Amino acid sequence: MKKFKILLLTALFLFSINLKLNAAGEQAEPIKIDWSFKGLTGKFDRSSLQRGFQVYKEVCASCHSMQYLSYRNLGEPGGPEFSEAEVKAIAASFEVSDGPDAQGEMFTRPGRPSDKFVSPYPNVKAAAAANGGAYPPDMSVLVKARKGGANYIYSVLVGYEDPPAGVTLDDGVYYNKYMIGNKIKMPNNLSDGLVEYADGTSATVDQMAKDVTTFLAWAAEPELEERHKTGIKVMIYLILLSILVYLSMKKIWSRIDSEM
Repeated sequence: MKKFKILLLTALFLFSINLKLNAAGEQAEPIKIDWSFKGLTGKFDRSSLQRGFQVYKEVCASCHSMQYLSYRNLGEPGGPEFSEAEVKAIAASFEVSDGPDAQGEMFTRPGRPSDKFVSPYPNVKAAAAANGGAYPPDMSVLVKARKGGANYIYSVLVGYEDPPAGVTLDDGVYYNKYMIGNKIKMPNNLSDGLVEYADGTSATVDQMAKDVTTFLAWAAEPELEERHKTGIKVMIYLILLSILVYLSMKKIWSRIDSEM
């Protein structure tokens, strides 16, 4: 009887959790995109990377940091590959806190290519306080840190909708069908024509979401193209080695057969 009561209580507990999850909303499956960087021979689209950095700089950088990236990375092979002059200009457009100087005081200066990306907030608590208690995550490795990777990030960026009937949201909370619970504190910051792309590409919400997701995918895995190249070389080497081993074995066994 005691065991039956325990099982009954457990079942009721699990049922109540299930009701809460259903009430919170069902998370939709991320949209699947045929990214250029996926697959064994995948490569990053250089134009998309440069546009994605522009979206990050003009839209995302006011809240989200990228603490593991330096401005010089923007000019390295496999990435956006901005020219040396462009990298210097991008870095110099940011004010960097430095010091202390000869008088023991901190000072600000224009950024240099060797500097890390400037964070929009001095610390985590300041970031959370400025965003209603929700800390905007660092975007350096966000694509690798989220289940679904690039598809998930893209889906969240385009997944904002008006809440369905019967769903109420607190102030500062938005409905997004790709989030767990369908609730997110980050507002929808993308709108058609929000940025003006230097290459003339139409800045639709879909295009900006794809571009900034591509940029974030590169930031999370900047060695991806080199790893793909190495993988192909290793496969070719193994195939050739297998052929040589097969021919050698065939020659050895032919001698044994002739002796017998």
